[in-house]
Amino acid sequence: MSRGSRAAAAVVAAAALALTACAPSAPEDEASGEGGATGSGVGPLVVATTTDVVNFNPLIGNSRTDSWVTDLMYPRLLHIDEDGEKEAALATDWGYSDDLTGYFEIRDDMSWSDGEPITAEDVAWTLQSVLDDQPAGTLLGQMGAVESVEAVSDTRVELHLSEPDAVVVPEVGFWAVVVPQHVFEPEGSLADFANDAPQADGSWVSAGPYALTEVQRGQSYTMERVEDYPLADDGAPNASEVVFRVYPDVNTELLALESGEVDLVANALPPSQVERLRSADGIEVAEVPGLGYAHLVYNMDEPRLAQVDVRRALAAAVDYDTIREVVLQGQAVSAGSNPLIPVLSRFAPEDAEEYAFDPQAARDLMASAGVDDPSFRLLYNLTDPVMAQAAQLMEEQAAEAGITLELDGRERNAYLAATDAGDYDVYLGNFAIMDDPVTNFRLSYLPGGVINYTHVDDPELTALVEEAGRQLEVADQVPVMQEAAEIVKDQVYDNILYTQNLYIAHSDEWSGFVVQPSELLSVVNPVSLANATTAG
Repeated sequence: MSRGSRAAAAVVAAAALALTACAPSAPEDEASGEGGATGSGVGPLVVATTTDVVNFNPLIGNSRTDSWVTDLMYPRLLHIDEDGEKEAALATDWGYSDDLTGYFEIRDDMSWSDGEPITAEDVAWTLQSVLDDQPAGTLLGQMGAVESVEAVSDTRVELHLSEPDAVVVPEVGFWAVVVPQHVFEPEGSLADFANDAPQADGSWVSAGPYALTEVQRGQSYTMERVEDYPLADDGAPNASEVVFRVYPDVNTELLALESGEVDLVANALPPSQVERLRSADGIEVAEVPGLGYAHLVYNMDEPRLAQVDVRRALAAAVDYDTIREVVLQGQAVSAGSNPLIPVLSRFAPEDAEEYAFDPQAARDLMASAGVDDPSFRLLYNLTDPVMAQAAQLMEEQAAEAGITLELDGRERNAYLAATDAGDYDVYLGNFAIMDDPVTNFRLSYLPGGVINYTHVDDPELTALVEEAGRQLEVADQVPVMQEAAEIVKDQVYDNILYTQNLYIAHSDEWSGFVVQPSELLSVVNPVSLANATTAG
């Protein structure tokens, strides 16, 4: 059975930005134009980011910068194109040989930087270690139906499944980043290995288009071009180096871009900056498909929020149109408060109606729930300007309904840690990668789901999602998923605010970037950066 007949439709996305203050001093000579590799002679590509790298293990990284750096070091089995379709990367073929056996065929022309070939053993060991060691992250959530993984030849990996699952192979292929077994295995549990120390020669064993050679935490990460990278159009990257520089916010990143200090801002632009930068001299703005959503979720471990009327009251205390117009400058689309967002055209209901902003209804619902002190702590990413402004508007809007939202804005990494710990009443954030609705529901609404931030445990909803996962034809999944989405909406397990496309700014001296959906990938993906070159 081929990948075409069994792989679920893919789509990716979303949103996350950042803003405010003043930059660290940049290390000298990074942007001098002198590169460390031969070839096209294109000078360093300097990329601005707002977060430090937490660790260099791609299977446990928890910031965007982690992913941007480690994606240049370690190969994914599958990439995703601008239309959201899965495409070959390390894997050349994928699918199911029978209902309980998935497979990947991998390339035979790639090696680790120490000369060891990349084989199916590396892939099988990586995936089996995720099953055994349970590192927190999205990949583990994709592997619920996988019982074991084995290499059956140098180039073929088989996944043995506990039940038929139409989405497991393409989802594992997309989310899995393969690491070198001979380096990682001696270090013990994959869940605990930060991979933050180089080898004796000062570099990391890797197999991407760029090799990490210098780390200045809080300032920069320098990566040198490798001489052989078959996924680049010319067989090797163009830029001699990629240098990630850390800035405190998007505003300072943009100043660095306009002054020529950096060539590309990795973070998505604040909506208020898009039109200005489109007309700015020397700058190009790339549009990136947004296939995720911004949402509010309510922690049902808090006794008041376990009551559906309280969640409905909070949903009625938000003026959705105002948030989209004021904060997003009209660059966002209503999803009808439905997790099957419009971009998922085969799944999304045509007549989904958004929760209505109704302060009096919110007061009445809160009173009917017996809540005398409607005060709730709202957690959000302080360094994301869209989230920060939206939170302030929500605070004002909720006050009209007699509800107090205590704003708890935190720097991104602290915000992620609080999210993982369930340290919030209400959470405002983005779901960045919506590449399959069944998978999204599994992760978001099933007990044990790694992004089940509301802490949902609804047997009827669980049964529907599990039923949809057994349907190998998308047409058979649609009515089941629509019924599940209605439960999510009615019970306010998730409050979908909007979906939007993103915009990335770069110097017009650079071209050749390859767009992949979502801010996580955008133009800061390995294929894109390997093919980027100076214009003319």
